[in-house]
Formats: sequence, C-alpha cells, structure tokens
Amino acid sequence: MTFSLGPNQYGKAGVRLVTVQRDGDRHSITDLTIASALSGDLEGTHYTGDNSAVLATDTQKNTVYAFAREFGVGEPEAFGLRLGQHFVATQAPIHRARITIEQHRWERIVVDGQPAPHSFARSGGEIRRAQVEVTEDGVAVSSGLGDLTVLNSTASEFHGFPRDKYTTLPETRERILATSVDAWWDHDSAEVEWGKAYEEASGALLTAFASTYSYSLQQTLFAMGSHVLRTVPSIAEVRLSLPNKHHNLVDLAPFGLDNPDQVYVAPTEPYGLIQGTVRRDGATYTEGPALW
Repeated sequence: MTFSLGPNQYGKAGVRLVTVQRDGDRHSITDLTIASALSGDLEGTHYTGDNSAVLATDTQKNTVYAFAREFGVGEPEAFGLRLGQHFVATQAPIHRARITIEQHRWERIVVDGQPAPHSFARSGGEIRRAQVEVTEDGVAVSSGLGDLTVLNSTASEFHGFPRDKYTTLPETRERILATSVDAWWDHDSAEVEWGKAYEEASGALLTAFASTYSYSLQQTLFAMGSHVLRTVPSIAEVRLSLPNKHHNLVDLAPFGLDNPDQVYVAPTEPYGLIQGTVRRDGATYTEGPALW
C-alpha cells in the first residue's frame, strides 16, 4: 500500500488585533480577527518532519502585529493583500497565502446627545469579512458579512409547495420573514475602493430584502444577490446563506383570546436553510470562500 499527500495548508487562526488611532482627544478603534493559511512545497514537513520550509505560525502572528504598527491597518481587504503578498514574496517555498479577516464593529457611546470621543460599545450589527488569496500568478479578493439579522413583518407568503402524507405545514398568504444573512462576494479586481464597495454591497442586500415582496426565501435570495451585482460593478458573484428564522403564531384559543397576527413564538431550531449563488453573466469567476 502506498500513500501520497493531498492538498494542504497551515497557518495561524484566531489572531486578535485591536488598534487605536489617536487623533488628539478623538480616538478610533479597529478590531479584527485574522487567520493566515500558507501552502506550497511542504512535503518535507509532512513526510519526514523537515521544517526548513515552514514559516512558524508564531511568526505569522507576529507579522500581523508588526504590519499593523509599521503600515497601519486601513480596510481589511488592503491589510490582507499586504500580508499575503509579503508571505509569498519572502518565503520561496510558499506559493499561496490566504488571509481571512473578520472586522468587529464598535460604536461611540452617546453622552448628553454627543458621541463620546474615546468611549465605545460593541455594535450588535453585522461582522464584516474579507479574504485575500495571493499566489505567484496574481491575487483574488472576496468580501462579505455575517450575522446580519433582518426581518419583514409582512409582505411574505409561502404556498403552492408539494404535499404528501408527511406534510403538515399549512400554506400561508401572510407571514413574518426573518433571516441572518451570511454572504461572500468576489471582486474582479484588486483595485477597488474597499470601504465604498462594502457599504454599497451591504446596503444593496438590505434594500433588496426590504423592497422584495417574497413568495419564497429563495426568491428573496436571488433578488438580494442580483441587487448587489446591479449596484457594485466590481462584484462578479455573490454567495448567500439564509437561515429561515421561523416566527409561528401562538394559539391563544385555550385562553379565550384571538390572535390577529400579533403574538408569535420564535424557535431557534430546527430551521430551514436556503443557500444559493448569483452570478453576473459573462464574468470570469475565481474560487472564493465557500458558505457550504
């Protein structure tokens, strides 16, 4: 029996980086969780334990902190590009560096109607994401978000689905539609105004969710992805994962009460999970981060 080594990578995950930009009395916070993953000519360490090609994961972590001080952080995509290009350029055995970044948002605390200059509360909003893949042949950049929880209290139906002997779900012409959006989108260039593109893409997701009369969550998914592509020309593909956060009417008849679409229970499990990809016709696609 013989064996061979398949695709592999190694790196440092869960690197927590917080920077404070001090502009006089007014400060700004950047809060990131970063993962690096390197691959290349690494057969030696797997077959014999020869580590001459292995840049220590501790060194990768230290590079994150040193680059934050030396060059600043800026947009997550730009920081990821800088790190990835450094690892490929300085380590001959490494042919691909993949940098994944999550940005955690902080909001200024409001005191007497004014935003505090140096006091913050962790935002309950979405997590911004970026993934950069650098090879000797080029770069690929993806952006995205997670934990963006949205809800429409009406303008949603679900009916016309197949029924068999196991079907108990009633058809409905009126329901609450809620989900927590996970999304990645791929850019066709590394020369993008990253902050502007993120705000436009995330805004397009929200606009499409709010303005689409939904007959299925799949229809809403396609409308959301399409509106991102329509709004941001640099994006070639959007991948969406939308759990259906059910809201079920509570039966109040045992208490002698009616329930005119007013009182609901929101179970956390089980839940429907709708996933799909929306692509720009004629675009060139790169293999970005997967959601499933």
